[in-house]
Amino acid sequence: MTRIKTDLLIIGGGINGAGIARDAAMRGLSVVLAEKDDLASHTSSWSSKLIHGGLRYLEYYEFGLVRKALKEREVLLKISPNLIHPLRFVMPHNKHCRPFWMLRLGLFLYDFLYWQHSLARTKQHRISADDPHNPLKPFIKKTLEYSDASVDDARLVVMNAKQAMQYGASILTNTEVKGLKRVGNLWEVTLFNKDLQKESVLEASAVVNAAGPWVDQVIKDVADMVSSRHVKLIKGSHIVVPKLYDGDNAYILQHDDNRIVFAIPFQNAFTLIGTTDIAYKGDRGSPKISQEETSYLLDIINVYFKKPIRKDDIVWTFSGVRPLFDSGEENPSALTRDYVLHVDVENNEAPLLSVFGGKITTYRYLSKEALDQLKPHFPQMKACQTGKIPLPGGDLKTNSFDDFLSSMQKKYDYLDQIHIHRLALAYGSDMNILMAEIHSTKDLGMYFGGTLYAHEVDYLIKHEWARTSEDILWRRTKQGLYFSKEQTKALERYLQHASVIAAE
Repeated sequence: MTRIKTDLLIIGGGINGAGIARDAAMRGLSVVLAEKDDLASHTSSWSSKLIHGGLRYLEYYEFGLVRKALKEREVLLKISPNLIHPLRFVMPHNKHCRPFWMLRLGLFLYDFLYWQHSLARTKQHRISADDPHNPLKPFIKKTLEYSDASVDDARLVVMNAKQAMQYGASILTNTEVKGLKRVGNLWEVTLFNKDLQKESVLEASAVVNAAGPWVDQVIKDVADMVSSRHVKLIKGSHIVVPKLYDGDNAYILQHDDNRIVFAIPFQNAFTLIGTTDIAYKGDRGSPKISQEETSYLLDIINVYFKKPIRKDDIVWTFSGVRPLFDSGEENPSALTRDYVLHVDVENNEAPLLSVFGGKITTYRYLSKEALDQLKPHFPQMKACQTGKIPLPGGDLKTNSFDDFLSSMQKKYDYLDQIHIHRLALAYGSDMNILMAEIHSTKDLGMYFGGTLYAHEVDYLIKHEWARTSEDILWRRTKQGLYFSKEQTKALERYLQHASVIAAE
């Protein structure tokens, strides 16, 4: 049986696991990350695609979390300017919900909890009933505007894993941790590769449990331990419909239950609507949107927007399970979105650090804190560098993403503009690596659909751990929105053929 040794084993290939792997590898530790499925295949790819301070958290007096998230928003905008972009939000005032003065005060606090931020400040607008560009119904007389940012969540995870690998980490997808046992001052870890149907044993000086919705299960069933800390599982669902309105702004809408729902421009031709907040006890790996959730999201859109939508307009739905730290609150919306880190150490033996909760916006800071807590066990560890070094593709060498996009449009003028824009967003400066041997559309190989060709598929298999059509269409590219069933089957046949060749 194969046996290797590493400083740190990380369980879970979501944003927290990938972020910790990146930080640890950059600090000089040897790292193995084990993900039982694909990177970002669960919670981290089913978010609202936002990097934000969390405006609504102010109502629950989580000022520290909001300030930390706003500060991290600035860092992430700098280290990944292709994946993360400023986004302006419009908040219509509904007189049947929170009073206008309360909204204005909340946004004042939002602007100044981290006053050094670079994004545009809050503005107030009166709506003209005669404005033909206004998509809102006539009862909306006033709006507030503020700034946050959008993100390609799944690609953010992959880029963290990719940089971890560049610094020496081993990233093992489709690999499940079956057993954890302390042996002296090491962890003996049993790994199971689902592709090869083969077990291996690894020895690690420390283990990080970043299994998200499965964090409790890893502690109880895999490590055979007991913890007083737990997560509460909350399901959040989204729907995607054809573009609801013109313009690049997102909308933040107050529901009559005092929750808020976002309507966000998505993939050029669509609007992303979400999310819900429901206590969940089902299968953590495959949550589904319910009819009640669908109606909830449709109803709020039809309250505010002139253009009505129906269930038949929905082109895609997705649901995710958020593993929120169980702070004892009964109301899912009142549960903290902050994280709790706990290090279990028995008699100075090998540590197990478990991550309870967290959100995409604060993943980098969470990673830093996790490694700082493990530093007594790794005195050789270097200082954190993750806030200074761009993620892969993030070194654009231009003043803005728009300048970078313009340079790519000139350089690859034989490609369709929509295609160039997608590649620039997804790969940033690594687009030049992807396109290094491409001189015309003929060099892109077999065409599958949308803007996806065989050349990019091969790149994703070789450099980004993609294995299945779902990995490629819904996590690496979002081209599934443009694919027919027949086109998806053609891609699957290509992937099957590629896997046979790789196995030979």
